[in-house]
Amino acid sequence: MRETITLAGGCFWCVEAVFQRVRGVESVTSGYMGGYIDQPTYEQVCQGNTGHAEVVQIGFDSAVVSASDLLDIFFAIHNPRTLNRQGHDVGTQYRSAIFASSHEQLIIAKDKIIALNKLGDAPIVTELAMAADFWPAEVIHHNYYRSNPNQPYCMAVVEPKLQKFMLYFAEKVR
Repeated sequence: MRETITLAGGCFWCVEAVFQRVRGVESVTSGYMGGYIDQPTYEQVCQGNTGHAEVVQIGFDSAVVSASDLLDIFFAIHNPRTLNRQGHDVGTQYRSAIFASSHEQLIIAKDKIIALNKLGDAPIVTELAMAADFWPAEVIHHNYYRSNPNQPYCMAVVEPKLQKFMLYFAEKVR
């Protein structure tokens, strides 16, 4: 059965690159969600005053990979304990967020956050909400890592996240 979930975990290039490699994921589209401006541009979102986060909308076959599995990967590849920041990317547009497409996904995400909060000394700051309007990013941002693997940001930031994913979730790599 095809489902959709939308995740924000810092720069969408990083999150997109990881989820494109997950077995059972059928589509990954970079974009924006969670704000109050219709059809935002990358430049507007980067200014940090649109309310939008950089997100990836993931279409997946739940018979192959579950929403729970995707969230395990999500929490492993970014720091859900830092508010509005992932590494050197700072601002509300880089916040950690889960935009669920169903009540079931919302419950799964809440349960994961509760469990993770028991394991760490800092609280999980991941925003949890039902999916709102999704605005696809400009085409230049789609498949960014695949098109630009030698770009310095990709080498320094995206590549380590991919390596972490492949190490800890080898059975999920396509």
